[in-house]
Amino acid sequence: MRAALKSGQSRYFFLLFIFCLLISGVAVRLFFLQVMQHGVYAANAQKQHQVQTELFPRRGEIFIQEKGDQWHPLAVNRNFKTVFLVPKEVVDQAMVAESLAPLVGVDQEIILKKVSNANDPYEPLKSKLDDETAAKIESLKLAGIYLIDENWRWYPQGNLAAHVLGFVGRRDEARLGQYGLEQYYEMELQGQSGFLSSEKDALGRWLLLGDYSREQEQDGTDLYLTLDQNIQYALQQKIKGLAEKWQASGACALVLEPKTGAIRAMVSWPDFDPNNYQVASSTNVFINSCVQQLYEPGSIFKPIVMAAGLDSAKISPQTTFVDKGILSIGGYTIQNSQQKVYGVSTMTQVLEKSINTGVVFVEQLIGGELFKKYIEAFGFGEMTGVDLAGEVSGNLKNIRENREINYATAAFGQGVSMTPLGMALAISAIANDGKLMKPFMVEKMVMANGEEKKTEPQVWRQVITPATAAKLTAMLVSTVRNGYDKIKIANYFVAGKTGTAQIATQQGYSETETNHSFVGYAPAYNPKFLILIKLEKPQGIEFASESLAPAFGELTQYLLNYYEIPPEE
Repeated sequence: MRAALKSGQSRYFFLLFIFCLLISGVAVRLFFLQVMQHGVYAANAQKQHQVQTELFPRRGEIFIQEKGDQWHPLAVNRNFKTVFLVPKEVVDQAMVAESLAPLVGVDQEIILKKVSNANDPYEPLKSKLDDETAAKIESLKLAGIYLIDENWRWYPQGNLAAHVLGFVGRRDEARLGQYGLEQYYEMELQGQSGFLSSEKDALGRWLLLGDYSREQEQDGTDLYLTLDQNIQYALQQKIKGLAEKWQASGACALVLEPKTGAIRAMVSWPDFDPNNYQVASSTNVFINSCVQQLYEPGSIFKPIVMAAGLDSAKISPQTTFVDKGILSIGGYTIQNSQQKVYGVSTMTQVLEKSINTGVVFVEQLIGGELFKKYIEAFGFGEMTGVDLAGEVSGNLKNIRENREINYATAAFGQGVSMTPLGMALAISAIANDGKLMKPFMVEKMVMANGEEKKTEPQVWRQVITPATAAKLTAMLVSTVRNGYDKIKIANYFVAGKTGTAQIATQQGYSETETNHSFVGYAPAYNPKFLILIKLEKPQGIEFASESLAPAFGELTQYLLNYYEIPPEE
């Protein structure tokens, strides 16, 4: 009897223990759900009763000017039709592929592969359709084929200033600016998204009487460029013609204002259409060679050497030296172009005749360390800070090794490299009383609220004295008048210099391939513009004075007329 009672009590206590354990488990679970994960379940409950929509901002647009008082669109936003497939709704796959292929420019095999994927509810086929193509697709009335509106970037002037603009492309399903201004000003252009949230009923419909909140989207900032539409077009046509005429592998050119640093035109060739950037043969086409590629400038670097010599009072324009046509430095031999010998020559004649040994003579008078400081002061070892994506800095590694031969070759533009923009800015400092300016592409930004932010010209540094700049300008005017018949312009003073540079290879300098450059400014004593042109590996022409001088002269005459600059003489 006692044993039975004891056994019953044991079962009672065991069941009581199990019951308490279950109650404790439920309590812990409730605590976890109601306290620890309250936020999660509250959010899920809110989702069941609320709908939230992202409000997309308008991307800022980009405008090009015409003489500063008219503006024309370069990059805008536009609605296009996008065609997509719902594979499970397609009745005749072969007929759909055959009908759509010629309209959308997609191979039938690719379309067949898309419509064969019956488990995929959405297969995009082609975006940015023009209205005519969209109408033709719609008229086919094909089951499973749909058209929707999408907002895309549109460049109404096609390839005009393509390398300056860049384009808006897809990256990880997001649309982002790539290259040029579109990438550099991505944050300003894209704006900020907003949100609209409101209660909904069991069917997911908006409850108009329910509570709602809205975080307003902020549209992107509009950019108004320093580029002039007419100058940009004229330069682009000229460079295209030059590159094709001389079968150059590439080319670039720019026009800027020496007194402000404002860039009025910039061209890189070959170019592309930002509306159809996908068809480019290589991403290398998108590289803006004016700011993203280095080159050894050759003889257009010689005015920089003269600037250092004049400013340090080591020479004057009338200083003479005796050219023997050859110079030996540390076991290396330096010669003039075409092995010419000029005899007694002034420093002005050194520029006029582009005498290699003459600029080495000046560099040796200056001394390596001081020479290097002047080169650095002109900005060659730095990025210019221009507001374009992907700019690279110049390379002065050779002269920083403090070797005599490296200083000597740098004097005629060999062994040092910079971007064409960097070279143009350095020469513009000579045109601008010795003041080196910061370059800029955007004249003003206009925010969504109408607020304007103008770019003010900024002096980078004073490189040489105004007196030095004036002397050197006179020397460069003499260089044009006594050296380049094809760019003499009646009643105007033009300053300029050519450069024909051998191209460095792993085996040394090429004997057959060169880069041609021409840089100059006008009117020389009160410059309104500076032009730099560069051709990469032109064929069938030996010197830049022959390949580029005529084009430079024509562009200079065009700009003098365009700006209505009165004659100086």
